[in-house]
Amino acid sequence: VIAHRLSTVQKADRIIVLERGKIIESGTHAELYGNVEGLYHKFFDMQLNGFDLKTPAS
Repeated sequence: VIAHRLSTVQKADRIIVLERGKIIESGTHAELYGNVEGLYHKFFDMQLNGFDLKTPAS
């Protein structure tokens, strides 16, 4: 499954995070979300909080 809505893959056995065509993270939701420095954690929080960014777009 390829998804942009992370809740779609939250219960998957394994989640793979790609950046520019390269695997940068993989694991379960708990493993990936537990890595607070990771891209998955960042994007999941952004979706959870409705993309409320503190800095304006340039």
